[in-house]
Amino acid sequence: MKTQIVAATAIAGALILSACGATTEQKAATGAVAGAVVAGPVGAAVGGAAGAAAGQADRPR
Repeated sequence: MKTQIVAATAIAGALILSACGATTEQKAATGAVAGAVVAGPVGAAVGGAAGAAAGQADRPR
């Protein structure tokens, strides 16, 4: 149970940091680095995907 709480907190932190940057590429890179620091390769993938999604959401239509 404690491991799941730590993992959920780590993923939440990576998602929060994934929104840092001016472009979609910067947001994806920031999310990947934050995720890698917190949760290793899986965290990098999740953080990068979240950063890319945040970048796409911020684009003007």
